[in-house]
Amino acid sequence: MKLYLVIPCYNEEAVLSETSKRLRGKYDTLMSAGKISPDSRIVFVNDGSKDKTWEMICDLHKADPVFRGICLSRNKGHQNALMAGLMTVKDECDAAISMDADLQDDINAIDAMVDKYAEGYEVVYGVRSSRKKDTFFKRTTAQGFYKVMKAMGVETVYNHADYRLMSSRALNALSEFDEVNLFLRGIVPMVGFKSTEVTYERGERFAGESKYPLKKMIAFATEGITSMSIKPIRLIATLGMLVFLASIGILIYSIIRYFMNATVPGWAFLAVSIWALGGVQLLAIGVIGEYIGKIYLETKHRPKYIISQYLNDD
Repeated sequence: MKLYLVIPCYNEEAVLSETSKRLRGKYDTLMSAGKISPDSRIVFVNDGSKDKTWEMICDLHKADPVFRGICLSRNKGHQNALMAGLMTVKDECDAAISMDADLQDDINAIDAMVDKYAEGYEVVYGVRSSRKKDTFFKRTTAQGFYKVMKAMGVETVYNHADYRLMSSRALNALSEFDEVNLFLRGIVPMVGFKSTEVTYERGERFAGESKYPLKKMIAFATEGITSMSIKPIRLIATLGMLVFLASIGILIYSIIRYFMNATVPGWAFLAVSIWALGGVQLLAIGVIGEYIGKIYLETKHRPKYIISQYLNDD
């Protein structure tokens, strides 16, 4: 089995040396056990890093051919960098595993993924066994994210990020998904094929800073919902209908009060009504605008990424 590891990197100079060392040791173990071919490779994807990440990747490649490097022309975001790596290696390997560079994903789970592949599974999801090490805020927001995605009708694997194995056949099927707005956690389950899960304990980041602060986490969640579901628009339509029915009720109430000679000029009621309807309208325009913006980007057919350099065996 020719296994490729695809690892997006953005400003990862603080952790790259340790990551490459541990992954090389894991590959040595797997090769010695005859589980993977000596032609297996570890591919780092430089997502427009501003530090010495790319220089370190080049040095790793020069010192050891098991390491390869892909350099994007500019920063395109984690999902696009991951897609760039997977699409570059899909025809060179039997299977590829995607993971982050920060060593939070347990590399020992690779063994279980390889075993599952040998059993005939073409997609193997790495799933966190628990979130005990997360802060209360992150644990709550993460669980809320998965619940919201489920409510929106988006098929995702609970407690799974982007640590997964995909066979070359599954990768080729993934290449058929041509959307610009990528949310791989929702797209991969749509690929189909025989799949399973392996659990692991997620560790602390070895070094450096998280690339997903709260602002980016919210943007990522919004991207996932609006890229994979139209339920928000349907909810707006439902809300609009409810407001319309409420307005009819208010009209009937006003007519009855008029004939009862009990009408009293009420600026408060009028002000609240105006603010409520104005808020609903602005919310509706904002959500619909989000979808229109995505349609706008899709119709341009801009490339999801541009590879400026590929360090391979040639």
